[in-house]
Amino acid sequence: MPKPVFCGKIDLMKSRLSFKKILKNYVRITLASLVYGAALALFLDPLDLAPGGFSGIAIIINRYLTLGVGTWFMLLNIPVLILGIWKFGMNFTISTIYSTALTSLFTNLIAQFFGAYAVQDLILGVVFGSVLVAGAIGVTFLSGATTGGSDVIVKLLRLRYPHVKTGRLFFLLDLVVVSAAGIAFRNVNAALYSLISVFLMGYVLDLVLYGRDGAKMIYIISDRSDEISTRLLQELDVGATHIAGKGAYSGKEKQVIMCVIRKYVYPKAEEIVREEDPEAFLIVSNASEIFGEGYKSYFDERI
Repeated sequence: MPKPVFCGKIDLMKSRLSFKKILKNYVRITLASLVYGAALALFLDPLDLAPGGFSGIAIIINRYLTLGVGTWFMLLNIPVLILGIWKFGMNFTISTIYSTALTSLFTNLIAQFFGAYAVQDLILGVVFGSVLVAGAIGVTFLSGATTGGSDVIVKLLRLRYPHVKTGRLFFLLDLVVVSAAGIAFRNVNAALYSLISVFLMGYVLDLVLYGRDGAKMIYIISDRSDEISTRLLQELDVGATHIAGKGAYSGKEKQVIMCVIRKYVYPKAEEIVREEDPEAFLIVSNASEIFGEGYKSYFDERI
């Protein structure tokens, strides 16, 4: 039976959308690689700051065998990229090879032509270098690639330990590199600043990858549950669920309100409960990740 014409049009539309998505991802990877290279060449390397990962190892080795931080970054990544091809397939690794090669190239070029403009202040180097590196890694991850090195190792670890956030895995690996940098440079101050850099990178990376998902989950037990839930819906535009409850001592039927709200909204929610029922019982806990309407999609790829 011949394929209907409209099916062909749908397939063509899908292929165009797929091409646009791939093109968009590679543009983002290119920009992220440029930012990563600039951060290494202008903020971290000139100040003996090893930010962890393979870039930190490259900075350490380059102090003894001067081939260029970007060159060492690429050489260190070759065995890891081979591992990535075996574990994740060629499609994933092509974008990672592209990202790694560009980062190496940009690092060397920026160091060569713009090295005179490198930052000399340690505080500025730590703060801006860490934020730029973490932001670049996060954007690269969100574009379906990695910057190679410890990124691939972290992605492998995420398969084994999906409950551990990416930034925390990076921190553990980076801690080893920072310790090595302190020994190699024989500079305790540089090692401590590198440690601060690792903390900043972990925080910014989780922020880029997961967003501000932190929220409060609250349970409200009150005789005025209808009034409270109505105000929560109308004034805060948040959803709420009524759960049937019964007092163990009094035996009285109650409606328990369960509600998940963002942290910055919580003070207003508490005020609403206090105004409606000062005797209400309020239970508050932290919710680290929320999936559903208004929050994170169930279908987002976990990184």
